[in-house]
Amino acid sequence: MGVGWAHLGTSIVASFLASLVECVEALTVVLAVGSVRGWRSALFGSAAAVGVLLVIIATLGTALTHIPLPIIQLVVGTLLLLFGLRWLRKAILRSAGLIPLHDEQAAFAKNAEAMRHLGSGHTRWDKIAFAAAFNITMLEGTEVVFIVIAIGTGHTGMLLPASLGAVAALLVIVALGLILHRPLARIPENMLKFVVGVLLSAFGTFWVGEGMNLAWPGADWSILALIAAYLLLALTMIPLCRRQSQALHQAARIIR
Repeated sequence: MGVGWAHLGTSIVASFLASLVECVEALTVVLAVGSVRGWRSALFGSAAAVGVLLVIIATLGTALTHIPLPIIQLVVGTLLLLFGLRWLRKAILRSAGLIPLHDEQAAFAKNAEAMRHLGSGHTRWDKIAFAAAFNITMLEGTEVVFIVIAIGTGHTGMLLPASLGAVAALLVIVALGLILHRPLARIPENMLKFVVGVLLSAFGTFWVGEGMNLAWPGADWSILALIAAYLLLALTMIPLCRRQSQALHQAARIIR
């Protein structure tokens, strides 16, 4: 039972945090669209996209049950590992100051200005607002769908917990959006991406090993060891990248 809870807990947390990041980015655009062109069409667009994504999750989840589990674990694990390493790489570079942090306030202002240049809004049915909200929700939601399916199908009975983690993230962001009506700039998005990158990388490595019939020491508890290993590696890389960046800047000043 303890092993099951270790797997269950990390699955829900990974799905929740990854979905939280994507939902924050989608919310920023939806708020910009709604505040400039009207809320009715923007909210309908987002709701329509969420409905489509739920159908995709249900359809793919059912279809994947007919594929041998080792094949799913190997393929999905590889994709999840690549996905997690991409997030982790960007989070490390942002923490080291090599690339700028994502600014939700700036993104909100940019999207709001873009909506103003597309003509008048606040009509009863605004196709532009509907399309913009639908597209951003589908774009960010597709990554959520991939994460949920990747985490949920790698082990029997995990699709529902992974889905619940994503739904919980969606409900939290929707509630905050309705209450605040502004971008969630105070959420430490880079920290969330850092944690999610570590979790997804650990899950991906675990599923690849499972797909290759590797006997992990401690079974599901190995996920926690992999998380610790990736976290240690990432924390080690940050000062190394920062020192490299400083050395490059000093060399550039000398050349000038």
